[in-house]
Amino acid sequence: IAQVIMPGRCPDAAVQEKFDAAAYLGKWYEIQKLPNSFQKGQCSTAQYSLQSPGVVGVLNRELLNNGTINALTGTAKPSPTEPAKLMVTFFENSPPSPYWVLSTDYNNFALVYSCTDLELIHTDFVWILSRTPTLPQETLEKLQNILTSIGVTVDKLLATNQDLKYCTPMGN
Repeated sequence: IAQVIMPGRCPDAAVQEKFDAAAYLGKWYEIQKLPNSFQKGQCSTAQYSLQSPGVVGVLNRELLNNGTINALTGTAKPSPTEPAKLMVTFFENSPPSPYWVLSTDYNNFALVYSCTDLELIHTDFVWILSRTPTLPQETLEKLQNILTSIGVTVDKLLATNQDLKYCTPMGN
């Protein structure tokens, strides 16, 4: 369960138009995220690859405080009607989770949103990603404005440490 719980149902957020999954493949660095219970480390990256037609392979890696690397693999399948709305599965018997690409230019930034409806409340998950370990402040602000427009609390966003020296064990 996420640490960010909001009243009401999940917002109906607009996603990236004409989403191109092939252009989205490759490595992304996590710049900011909403706190959640399943990510405990820093230096987080996501690697997306085409596993088979219509299936994207996911490899999430992070550096834990004890110096070990935590890796999680999964698969993502785009919605046939809205390709920017993917469903991601990490564990064989676990239900898939939404992975919505709200905005991306494919070469610099991506804004990812996930929401779980729990009737009277919902949990928000957000990741701001970059092709490099940093992202310009104006890009961050633009993406945060999108989040604000759908009711996401941006003051809870946490910066992910992507310092080159600190993240050396990741082999980036």
